[in-house]
Amino acid sequence: MVRLSPLPLAALLLPSLIAAQSTILSSPPPPPASETACNNSPDLCSRSYSNITHIGAHNSAFLRDASTGNSIAGNQYYNATLALSSGLRLLQAQVHLHDNTLKLCHTLCDLLDAGPLETFLSSMASWLFLNPNEVITLLLVNSDSQPITSFASLFESSSLSQYGFIPTNTTTIWPTLSEMISLNHRLVTFITNITPSPSSPYLLPEFSYIFETPFNNTSPSSFTCTLDRPLSAGAASAALSSGLLPLLNHFLYVDLSSGIQIPNVDFIDSTNSPDLVTTGSLGRHAELCSGQDQWGTKPVFVLVDFFNRGPAIETGDRLNGIQGKTAGRTTLPVEGSGGAAAGAATGDAAGARGNLKAFGALVGFLGVALVVL
Repeated sequence: MVRLSPLPLAALLLPSLIAAQSTILSSPPPPPASETACNNSPDLCSRSYSNITHIGAHNSAFLRDASTGNSIAGNQYYNATLALSSGLRLLQAQVHLHDNTLKLCHTLCDLLDAGPLETFLSSMASWLFLNPNEVITLLLVNSDSQPITSFASLFESSSLSQYGFIPTNTTTIWPTLSEMISLNHRLVTFITNITPSPSSPYLLPEFSYIFETPFNNTSPSSFTCTLDRPLSAGAASAALSSGLLPLLNHFLYVDLSSGIQIPNVDFIDSTNSPDLVTTGSLGRHAELCSGQDQWGTKPVFVLVDFFNRGPAIETGDRLNGIQGKTAGRTTLPVEGSGGAAAGAATGDAAGARGNLKAFGALVGFLGVALVVL
């Protein structure tokens, strides 16, 4: 079987993204497209943002492909732009301060460095420019608690701030997708560890709007619907009553040695499966949490690893009631990358540990357990 690498697809998209970004910097955004479909489906246009399940790529910038030497720290086989083109509408990433620059780094910049945050934001601006009927969400983990002004300057320099959605009320009322599109406010951005500022009202503190389920799961039976963060919100029922939007963390880790955990690809097909019966499947997890004895409502956000497997978006389509009623998505090969990724997927622990040599010494020097979150 011939396996397709994500790199040729990304290379084909790069010229158009660069051209679009140049246009963005020199002219105002185009008017929104006619309301034929919103987020790939006409059924979603009249739906409130909070009444849609947004499937997202966990650690979207950290790839397990040829560009990273098939790093076992990678959480995705395809980059964030391809994730959006395939139908995902939520991107999550970790941000660290490194050499006085905000960068996308996986736990440590010496472990997996995906480059400057500004470059990532510029690619999002280009994608939004080319897709005027789409609303996307960014969730940035502010790992080093940098001030909101540091993020705002990059959103402005990348031209992404022009798309920023600004709430006009409390967390209980959200506009429809068509309303957001008509105003061209098509980007909702949540950031952890920031204090909101009137000078950049489109940058929203995550836990003022969202609550999350536990994220450090190592067994298919460990997925729950309980509130993990923010603790101040109390139980999930209280968080829902206060207007917080539920985020389902649905990805697995596997223990290697010395407290080191990496994304689990052994179970990825069952983990991302839309199946409603199998323990640990995405479909089952979402169904349980949506039940009346849990939340009584579907998750608004779902984060997964290796989004193309499953594929995870099938569960989102079912929850949104749009199965068979979507258009405009790019179909990606379901296969993952070869090399280290394939070795890990088939349980080749020795091969996986070999790839840890680059940062094994670093872990020993730090004298702490490293969890690749």
